[in-house]
Amino acid sequence: MTGIALSFCPITVDDVDAAIDFYRDALGLELLNDVASDGHRWVTLGSAGSAGPALVLSDPAAGRSPDDGEVLHRLVAKGSGPGPYVFFADDLAAVFERAQAAGAEVLQEPMDQPWGTRDCAFRDPAGNHVRINQARG
Repeated sequence: MTGIALSFCPITVDDVDAAIDFYRDALGLELLNDVASDGHRWVTLGSAGSAGPALVLSDPAAGRSPDDGEVLHRLVAKGSGPGPYVFFADDLAAVFERAQAAGAEVLQEPMDQPWGTRDCAFRDPAGNHVRINQARG
């Protein structure tokens, strides 16, 4: 049997530069690639030195029809887009403080959950729901 792993996770944003600021500066991800084509950008961010999955940020119409792009943009803007996008952090308190200091919209401050994690939640600048988990114990 051949192993398989997630490589990229697409996240739709309305302002790629604002999203870079959030995911790089607030969450601490590293900018890995920035590709422009046909009036759109695909920006890849990931954890430094990790072979784990990377995020690919792009605008709603990137690789889609204008109609589909507009529908997706409306869903993301009202917080009903795909997601939540869930990250894991070794130090939830530090990530929360950094994201809050960077101006991220806080949805939930860090708290213990009955399913065994401690987590918090934010919205990115486009309205995407982002959760950060840390194992308890």
